[in-house]
Amino acid sequence: MSPWPSPITLQGPHARLLPLAREHHEGLCAATRDGELWRLWYTAVPAPEGMGAEIERRLSLQAQGRMLPWTVQDAGGRIVGMTTYMNIDAANRRVEIGSTWTAASAQRSALNTQCKRLLLAHAFEALSCIAVEFRTHRLNTQSRRAIERLGAQLDGILRAHQLGAHGTLRDTAVYSITAAEWPAVRAHLDWQLTRPR
Repeated sequence: MSPWPSPITLQGPHARLLPLAREHHEGLCAATRDGELWRLWYTAVPAPEGMGAEIERRLSLQAQGRMLPWTVQDAGGRIVGMTTYMNIDAANRRVEIGSTWTAASAQRSALNTQCKRLLLAHAFEALSCIAVEFRTHRLNTQSRRAIERLGAQLDGILRAHQLGAHGTLRDTAVYSITAAEWPAVRAHLDWQLTRPR
C-alpha cells in the first residue's frame, strides 16, 4: 500500500514545489542565508551548517509516513525555501501545512500565496482532506497575518504548548480550513494571484 500522501511535484505560475531531495542542500543553504532566517527567535529555520541534518530529519519523517516535505523554487527555478505536510492523519484525512520558511527576498510576493494554493488544492482535491491545519507562534504576527489572508479561521491558542530553542515557551496559534470552506478560499486565492498589482 502506498503512503498517504505520496511525493509529488506541484507547480503554478509563481512557484514550483519539488519533493525534498539531498541534492537541494546547497540551494537551501543559500536560501536560508538570504535574511539569516535561523536568527529569528520565534520560529525554527535551519542554519546553513544544520541544513544537512534538517534534510535528513524531514526525509526520515517522510519514510515514517509522518511528513511530506518539499523544496520551494521561485518562477525562475531558484530554491527559496521549504514547506511540508506534517502531522499527517490518514485515518481522518487531515494534514497540517507547516515547517515552512522562505528566503527574505521571496517574502511578500505571490510565491507564498501560490505555494499555499498548490498545497491546499492537492489536499482537498486529490487527497480528499476534510480539513487542513496551520500552526504558528502566537507572536509571529507576519505568519499569522499571512495565514489569515489565505482565509483560514483561528481555532484557538494552545498556551505554553512547546518549549522553544531559546528556552522560551511557545503559545501556538492554530488555524484551519475545512473542505466545505475550500471553494470560497480557492476563489479568493485565485483572485489574489490574478489581480493587478
